[in-house]
Amino acid sequence: MIVLEITEPGPLTSVQDDGRFKALKHGVAASGPMDRSAFVQGRNLLGCSSETALEIAAGRTAFVVRGGAVRMACSGGAFNLHVNARQHPWGQAIALNTDDRVEITPGAAGNYAYVRFDREIDVPRLMGSRATNTIARLGGLEGRALVRGDLLKLVPLTGTTKTPCQKGGARDDRPGPIRFIWGVHSGHFSPALRRNFISETFVVSQRLDRMGVRLRDPTGVFASRPNLSLVSDAVVPGDIQILGDGTPIVLMRDHQPTGGYPRIGTLISADLDRFAQLRPGSEVRFSPVTVDHAHSICRQAHKNDLD
Repeated sequence: MIVLEITEPGPLTSVQDDGRFKALKHGVAASGPMDRSAFVQGRNLLGCSSETALEIAAGRTAFVVRGGAVRMACSGGAFNLHVNARQHPWGQAIALNTDDRVEITPGAAGNYAYVRFDREIDVPRLMGSRATNTIARLGGLEGRALVRGDLLKLVPLTGTTKTPCQKGGARDDRPGPIRFIWGVHSGHFSPALRRNFISETFVVSQRLDRMGVRLRDPTGVFASRPNLSLVSDAVVPGDIQILGDGTPIVLMRDHQPTGGYPRIGTLISADLDRFAQLRPGSEVRFSPVTVDHAHSICRQAHKNDLD
């Protein structure tokens, strides 16, 4: 039996798969990878086999392989990979033997990295998914982030060992503003405020996790925010909420199921992965697009995945 022994967990290292879709009607977010396209890239590096991966948030993570050999692929961000204290290139597949020690640390860019194996991480499938939702305490290993001493069994893949290569989250890595669609509550904000929202620069704060990313508003775009009392309704990843104190927050994969704060916009899927990888202190500007344009961006990105 092959086992991963976690010897040094990062602050938010967890087990993820594609996500728990159709669970929002039960009050549970889909979860899944913060950077969906990087998650799929790791699968493709291994020949498109396993469903699960370790998602590593910024911080040192280390583990030891016990009981046999396994292939591993790393993707997402720009991290540092060491095996038995020897550095290896990031973003490639590599063979590991029993007792090999793997260490992953933050590198030049990115918040999230993915470690995938040619075996499945043996955790229960709950509500159709193995993805960890730490807010709902559901999925993964006991519904929590990994801790030192955890043992994760790696089991052979069921069925075929190869599946057709899967597309990611329509990633677009070109530099520039984060694109969004005006939200259902955008009309509650004045035309002047909306103009300032797309002309001013925001900053990613230190307060970010799988639930949301708070932004600093150095020029005070939302200092004169409207005092709204809204009925809570369903929210989705990428929604830009304006909290009661005027703080903008972008909802992420483990978002709450409903929200009563005004939502000025929603990030398009092609830019959500790129936004998730922005480190604290990164400057952010937003650019509005139409729904039709967002769909065309998504179709083009998917076409590029297939070319």
